[in-house]
Amino acid sequence: MNALHSTIRHSAVFDHPEMGEHENVVFVKDRDTGLSAIIAIHDTTLGPALGGCRVWPYGNPSDALTDALRLSRGMTYKNALAGLDLGGGKAVIIADPRKDKTAAMMEAFGRHVDRLSGTYITAEDVGVSPQDMEAVARQTKHVRGTRATGLGDPSPYTALGVFEGIRASVRHVFGNGDLEGRTVSVQGLGHVGFDVARRLHEAGARLIVSDIHLPAVLRAVEEFGALAVDPAEAHMVEADIFVPCALGAGLNARTVPQIRARIVAGAANNQLQTPADGAALKKRGILYAPDYAINAGGVISIALATPGGNDAHVREKTVAIGDTLAVIFERASAEETTPERVADAMAEERLEKSGKT
Repeated sequence: MNALHSTIRHSAVFDHPEMGEHENVVFVKDRDTGLSAIIAIHDTTLGPALGGCRVWPYGNPSDALTDALRLSRGMTYKNALAGLDLGGGKAVIIADPRKDKTAAMMEAFGRHVDRLSGTYITAEDVGVSPQDMEAVARQTKHVRGTRATGLGDPSPYTALGVFEGIRASVRHVFGNGDLEGRTVSVQGLGHVGFDVARRLHEAGARLIVSDIHLPAVLRAVEEFGALAVDPAEAHMVEADIFVPCALGAGLNARTVPQIRARIVAGAANNQLQTPADGAALKKRGILYAPDYAINAGGVISIALATPGGNDAHVREKTVAIGDTLAVIFERASAEETTPERVADAMAEERLEKSGKT
């Protein structure tokens, strides 16, 4: 038994706290390319499980499993809330995307996706480029976000949805969606985060930026006149809005008390480490835009895109993320609960109508 399977076995997969109602979890190993991956399918009530592939140098396979399980469940809720006829799944590849990832590795991953016969559809995520997805597509048709399947790179649509969600959040807190003069701390300047920062800059916001990748920070400072801070301090700066666009679990018992912004609205997945952290934000009077509601633009683009490049329908549905969040915020206020609880309830209501018990 290889190291991946051995380590996971001893972590008690079936008793894992994030296992829940997952339908299928697949452990993948390809010696020739160095591929070690986990594919998690959470729910296929609404259709095939669609969710991106993430490449990240996890400290151990157990951390990778936790991430795959949490992310795949999030995709079920994201797709349901976005009104898509798709279930939720996710894949994680244990590798450093800057050092270990190769086209051969991505092709090997594609072969394993193909073995699932369409129950899982993959796409781009953290550490994965549009070129990587083209490599995957050479081995399987169960892939989205490629030139052949429509609009290619989904990150601009994710950024558009996050931007519209930020405007909806600002409107709810301050009475209008004007971003002119608002101070915004953007944590994470990858494909999505940098585009969000660009849109905020064009809307007149004052930017504070951070990322572990220094060239991205320097570019934002030069192009947007942004102030750079350490990523570990991004949530602590004085700002109107904190925009987390890096990895998940950044909102936790340590960081929530340190946040000085009135709004948290960003592209990162699984931002809340525990449900208690959402309650803590509410108690402090901080509005939280549920991550899978605000960052659904990417999955909308890969689900609804058609070959030919016309993205009018995709853009219209992505812009409507702001309207969805407005409903969530109003309902949360009326029910005296947190926005993420309302978002969960809305997604679950759709799943129940489709036959999920």
